[in-house]
Amino acid sequence: MTVRVRIAPAPSGSIHVGTARTALYNWLFARQSGGVFMLRVEDTDPSRVVEEHYKTIQDDLLWLGLEWDEGPGVGGPYEPYLQSERLDIYKDATDKLVELGVLYRCYCTPEELAAKRKAAMEAKKPPRYDRRCLQLSDREESQFESEGRPFVMRIRTPDEGTTSFTDMVTGEVSFDNQELDDVVVVRSDGRPLYRLAASVDDGIMRITHVIRGLDLQSSTPHQIIMLEALGYEVPLYAHIPLVSGPGGRPLSKRFGGESVQTFRELGYLPETMMNYLALLGWGLADQTIIGRDELIQKFEISNVHASPANLDPDRLDWMNGEYIRGLDELDLAERLMPWLAKAGLVSETESDEQKKLVKAITPLVQTRIDRLDKAADQVRGIFTDPDIDPMAAERGLKDEYVAELLDKTAQKIGSLEDWSRDSIEAALRDIQTEMGLKPRKAFVPFYVAVHGSTVGAPIFESIELIGKEKFLQRLEKARALVS
Repeated sequence: MTVRVRIAPAPSGSIHVGTARTALYNWLFARQSGGVFMLRVEDTDPSRVVEEHYKTIQDDLLWLGLEWDEGPGVGGPYEPYLQSERLDIYKDATDKLVELGVLYRCYCTPEELAAKRKAAMEAKKPPRYDRRCLQLSDREESQFESEGRPFVMRIRTPDEGTTSFTDMVTGEVSFDNQELDDVVVVRSDGRPLYRLAASVDDGIMRITHVIRGLDLQSSTPHQIIMLEALGYEVPLYAHIPLVSGPGGRPLSKRFGGESVQTFRELGYLPETMMNYLALLGWGLADQTIIGRDELIQKFEISNVHASPANLDPDRLDWMNGEYIRGLDELDLAERLMPWLAKAGLVSETESDEQKKLVKAITPLVQTRIDRLDKAADQVRGIFTDPDIDPMAAERGLKDEYVAELLDKTAQKIGSLEDWSRDSIEAALRDIQTEMGLKPRKAFVPFYVAVHGSTVGAPIFESIELIGKEKFLQRLEKARALVS
């Protein structure tokens, strides 16, 4: 049997972090078994569809490294892969399910349904549909039809017995059919809802395993009923717990509650995200940094934890820092370019001189940042003449010795002939020794002068890169603040 799995997001925005993890688990499962990973877009609800997000979905998956074998832009034997282009297929399936007595029309108005729900809750009963329309006489149905009264399609769940399946994550699951609600599966405009569309597509597209969020487990019995009625093979199911924020709280916007785009905009590497998402509910006892190929080799869906996973931003930052430090310097330099351009430090079409400077600063920041977006603040003073932050001036330039330090430095640097990192360090350390200063006291004023801040890229290398003339100008500007 060839494994066939799918991820089926709606084009309503960038992919949510939980959906991204689900996509990754499906992708790993397919790659490990030599199977097929499919992208299928669930766009039958016009209220949730935003046209440009069709591309956003694909960009997010490709950024994560999750290329698909069948789907939009790739094609495949079960085209089309946009549900909005498969409405005729769902109509045929609906008609067949009506003939089989699995679906029936419901003419109840929203007001009537709200009243039924209120009455059930007041009676402390589950707010299930009371099957009023399943018991309509031919005369009543004809009357509703003549009135042009809109209707939806509901699934007729069995009156007795159970619907059971073995979940690859949570174990044996059984639903008492008497407790199942006759949920709506087709809207009044004829468009299918998730339960029907996903069932029909999973059957037609020969999906063998459905790996999805635990919040969808309750839809499984209805889907099994429809799959079996239509004569399709029922796939195996694996429902993975949802992702929460720190301490089990709902995910915030800062930590991916919105989308994969959130992580991209914060400067995380796609390699980090693949590794980190894989460990949100699964992992190896003795290993944290696990690359793409090793993930494919070692991932086991049966070892996914049944308890919820919490996204830990500190752990994510640590892991991203590890991946940044593991990059080749040239690779990191290329990845830094867009972030430095975004900060206005280099142009969008960077010059050879800018490329050379970015290459020079890369080893200076590689061990100091845990996200790409933090590089600009480390090297701003190398690319531009930054304003000195008032708080940095207060911390680094307020002491009485600073005026003498800057004056001595300007005099010594002005006569320095060998403009190299080592010569600069030797000159500044000579002044430090002469004045009897500890390193922090001696060098923080230079950070303020060069970077406009008390922190930044290593100071000796920074001074070398900006050049003698600019360094002397920065010393003069800092000296004015001391005066």
